[in-house]
Amino acid sequence: MLANGFFRIKLHVYTPAYAVANFRTHLTVAAGVGAAATSYGLYAGWWTLVHAPSLVLLTTLGGIMPDIDADKSHSVRLIFTVLAVVAAFIALSIGRGYLSTMGVLCLALGLYIAIRDGVSVGFRMTTRHRASWHSLLATAGVTVATSVISYRFFAQPARAAWLDGGAMALGMVVHLLLDECFAIDLEGARLKRSFGTALKLFDYRRPIATVLMAGAAIALVPWLPPWPAAFGTATRALQAALGGSQPGA
Repeated sequence: MLANGFFRIKLHVYTPAYAVANFRTHLTVAAGVGAAATSYGLYAGWWTLVHAPSLVLLTTLGGIMPDIDADKSHSVRLIFTVLAVVAAFIALSIGRGYLSTMGVLCLALGLYIAIRDGVSVGFRMTTRHRASWHSLLATAGVTVATSVISYRFFAQPARAAWLDGGAMALGMVVHLLLDECFAIDLEGARLKRSFGTALKLFDYRRPIATVLMAGAAIALVPWLPPWPAAFGTATRALQAALGGSQPGA
């Protein structure tokens, strides 16, 4: 107690040793980038309004995809729920030509439960956070897989399928960049130990996982949508943007 009759209160402020980009940050930033990029593409006439929502959603999903290797996080639950829904939808689309209605429904439900509650547990036990999935190799693999699924199972045109893959890639790169930005301590003018663990070509410390991931991506290459047509469209759009031509010309 002070002489004036007031009590002295000592205020303790807890400052964490390091800050990281959490689930909400990754989700919000990826959604914002996806919305901005999609809006510009609409203005430039690169895609239609019908395709725009899926591009925003895929960019947002890509923004949390690298955290699929986290032991416990909102990202893991959301990602595997989305994957389970996609697998169930594919089962419904393909299985109806071979199975009865009840059989297709049981197959879809079984796949949903197996992926959401089974595969996710196995994945969590065999992966390490900030390892193989935090890399440009993983980004390339997810891009290829997304394009294949969009083209082969959702019957999207080749150009739309490549755009879907590109949206996932954009979201994942945003995630990796955010992780690296949060690894810079501006106040202490130093780099944290986590710097360089996100934005890397591949996981140098785990060659087996790297080889498996690269092999899976290469195995999907024959299933990719035709590349020349999509590449030609993208090249012309890029040339038009760099040349300062009017959008949609």
